[in-house]
Amino acid sequence: MLAAIISLTLLSLTLGFGLGYAARLFKVETSPVVAEIAALMPGSNCGQCGFPGCNPAAEAIANGQAAVTCCPPGGRMLAEDIAALLGVTVDLSNVEKKAPMFAAIDEKTCIGCAKCIKHCPTDAIVGAPKQIHAVIRDACIGCEACIDACPTECLQMHPFEVTLKTWRWHKPVPSALAA
Repeated sequence: MLAAIISLTLLSLTLGFGLGYAARLFKVETSPVVAEIAALMPGSNCGQCGFPGCNPAAEAIANGQAAVTCCPPGGRMLAEDIAALLGVTVDLSNVEKKAPMFAAIDEKTCIGCAKCIKHCPTDAIVGAPKQIHAVIRDACIGCEACIDACPTECLQMHPFEVTLKTWRWHKPVPSALAA
C-alpha cells in the first residue's frame, strides 16, 4: 500500500512539473492591448457581435477589423472605455443607451421546450424539458439571445427595479466639475 502511494505521488509530481515546463515552453504571446480589451468585455461569449466569443472580438477590435461599438451587451460604456484605451474617437449616436435588462418567463405560455436554455450564454435559465423554466435575474446579462429562440414568445425583457442593491449614483460629468 505504501509503495502505491509513493509511486502515485512521484508520478503526479513528475507529470505536474512536466506540464508546468510545457506551459512555459509553448506559451503563446498575445498583445497586451488585446488582453486589456478582453478584460473590459463582459465575458459572456454571447456571439451578438458576430464573433465566437469575447476574446476573438477583442482581437478584432485591437486589429481594427471590428468597431469599438460591436458589443451590444457592453453598450455605450464599453464602447467609451475601449475608445479611451485605444485613443480613438467614436461616434456613439447609433448606440442606444438603455437601462440594464433581464429576461423573464411568462409561466402561462411556457411549454417547456428548453430551446431558450441552449441559447443562454450565462446559463441563467433553469429548468428541464417539458417543465416550466425560470430565469435567475442576477445571472442574466440581458443579451436577448433567448428571446429569438423561444417559439411561444413567453420571454420578455424587463428593466431591473431600483432597490438598495441595484441603485447606482450617477457620477457628475467632468466638464461640469471644471466650470
